[in-house]
Amino acid sequence: MWSCLTGLASLENWIQPDPESVPVRTRDPNEFIAMPASNSLLSMRGITKAFPGVVANDSIDFEIAEGNIHALLGENGAGKSTLVKIIYGYYSADAGTIYWQGEPAKISSPAHARQMGIGMVFQHFSLFEAMTVRENIELAVTSRKKGVELSDEIRSVSDAYGLELDPDRDVFSLSVGERQRVEIVRCLLQSPKLLIMDEPTSVLTPQEADKLFTVLRRLADQGCAVLYISHKLEEIRVLCHHATILRQGKVVTQCDPTQVDTKELAELMIGRSLKPPTAKAKKTGQVVFSVRNLCRAAESERNISLKDISFDVRTGEVFGIAGVAGNGQTELLGMLSGEVLADQDSAVSIDNVDCGRAGVQARRDLGLASVPEERLGHGVVGNMSLTENVFLSGHEKYGLSKNLLMHFSNARSYSQKICDEFDVRHSGIHVDASSLSGGNLQKFLMGREILQYPAVMIASQPTWGIDAGSQAAIHQSLLDLAENGAAVIVISQDLDELMALCDRISVMFAGQLSESYSVSSLTAQSIGLLMGGAQVELNQDVGNAN
Repeated sequence: MWSCLTGLASLENWIQPDPESVPVRTRDPNEFIAMPASNSLLSMRGITKAFPGVVANDSIDFEIAEGNIHALLGENGAGKSTLVKIIYGYYSADAGTIYWQGEPAKISSPAHARQMGIGMVFQHFSLFEAMTVRENIELAVTSRKKGVELSDEIRSVSDAYGLELDPDRDVFSLSVGERQRVEIVRCLLQSPKLLIMDEPTSVLTPQEADKLFTVLRRLADQGCAVLYISHKLEEIRVLCHHATILRQGKVVTQCDPTQVDTKELAELMIGRSLKPPTAKAKKTGQVVFSVRNLCRAAESERNISLKDISFDVRTGEVFGIAGVAGNGQTELLGMLSGEVLADQDSAVSIDNVDCGRAGVQARRDLGLASVPEERLGHGVVGNMSLTENVFLSGHEKYGLSKNLLMHFSNARSYSQKICDEFDVRHSGIHVDASSLSGGNLQKFLMGREILQYPAVMIASQPTWGIDAGSQAAIHQSLLDLAENGAAVIVISQDLDELMALCDRISVMFAGQLSESYSVSSLTAQSIGLLMGGAQVELNQDVGNAN
């Protein structure tokens, strides 16, 4: 096992490289570099990439064969995003050699990568909502087919792979799972030899994920290689033939994921023993957060109307809201947090105080804290430092301002406390929030709210895109909040997360919230059916359901 680079944090999203600002270990020109294996599709030897203050990839050797579904694993900041961006032509490596089908290759741009036969489906979809499916695909495909001819080809490919898709539908009208199909079909139309998938099931129901796995296995059977990135380790074990694990910019090991359990995979990623979150026997008390007949008409056809939503959450309880993205969760969070006001003051109540017409700060004064799904631009301001970002919600609790003046000494102490307790990897609390990797930014955002010890905590997608070690830490913090008497609401698409954390779960579909069910009466499959709008016969937890 290769030694790990220590003392450096990985900030994969810094765009402007400055290789001279940090020492880069390069190979001795006389050192033997193995040539790729005969069946290798893509081989990388000694790949190194540095950004200001960090070596994101340090002399990485990596290889993927034709027809292989290969997992790329690592905790947040391990270097995964940088490596796949080099493969896709978004970055150029500072050192090392890429071989494509046995020949040295320089991938100069994403367009060049697509011409070579490399396709990528990003975690954040790159689609124009105001355009149709065909128009979106037409922007990317290099074939001469246009209009009706391209629509026919889209139907042919989508039918062949079981990815039902109407090329004439507007993208804004599609579910998240359907939008992912657009991204996949767009890649398939270019006959990829290598398909890169970044967190592909993070927005899918279990049933949709099963369909995706069927497609990927079929592609592999046809000789296409799949490079698969996910923090859901059980699906790695089910789907992938091989796994390469990165830690702090280096390859630390490779393995057959079918031969190890998820705990072993997680510990290989984080380099230490993984302690799963634990919760003591729950002692729920009185209702501290109440929502009654909450409604809101959609502002446009791209928004979801909220329809007569009601639920209660008690002290010491974790209440989960499941649902596929785009079913009203974003609109609901806005109304629960006070960013959007209800028509009636009685629609939202905190500790028996009606506050449906009160704004964000008034609800925070009553003990509410919230974490939005969108990190940059909503949770934090990207071009403000970590220290400056703690003012956004912590200025009252931690005395960070007085008479309109900022108390920077207190703010620096608070931001450092967040980073220390939530293991936020950074090169200084003075750096811009946008310089952190997505997972580290999420840990900072969660820590900022949790350490204010709110009476009511609302977290939307609290561990989205976060490695197993960080997930466990955040889950434990939420459970600890509930144990100390807080009412915790978790809005998530991750069913494993909801089943592990929650006492009761309701499902959001088309702007409506189902009755609540005790976790003991649910399975991931039954929740998945509810998320898809199916009617499922379950025994409700009448004692806790409202």
